[in-house]
Amino acid sequence: MASALRRLTAEIEGDFVVFIIGMRVNQPWKIQAWLPVAQAMPRMLRELQTRPELGLLGSQFYGLTQIQYWRSMEHLHQYATSREQAHLPAWRAFNQGARAADGAVGIWHETYQVAAGAYETVYVNMPPTGLGRAGTLTQATGYRQTAQGRLTGNSPTA
Repeated sequence: MASALRRLTAEIEGDFVVFIIGMRVNQPWKIQAWLPVAQAMPRMLRELQTRPELGLLGSQFYGLTQIQYWRSMEHLHQYATSREQAHLPAWRAFNQGARAADGAVGIWHETYQVAAGAYETVYVNMPPTGLGRAGTLTQATGYRQTAQGRLTGNSPTA
């Protein structure tokens, strides 16, 4: 007997920010260059998870890349530049170490500001993933059955 598909969509109230950050090990033999970078992110995530007022809504690793969802650009910027949080010391240490390591490790990030309702998601037979971990999962029924319906909030017209 086949089981029914479990189709969900994610919803999040208001605007939000998607921050994608990754690391690339260019010279694996220079462990002293890339290991501190790899160890810095878990410390920051523990801090952010215990302090929801800092604005991180959720995150998920995909290999050496992480996707984060933030309440606002202001929250993300404030965390990145705060002398009281874990990020700024880690960023400074990376910059000092990167100069000495001569390209052994690279990092990158992209930031996207998303307006309320200007996104759509669908998850079929998936555990909470991506925005579904940061927002609220809802059955993809009614107007939520199609991508257009999820984007417009309206049932498709016949």
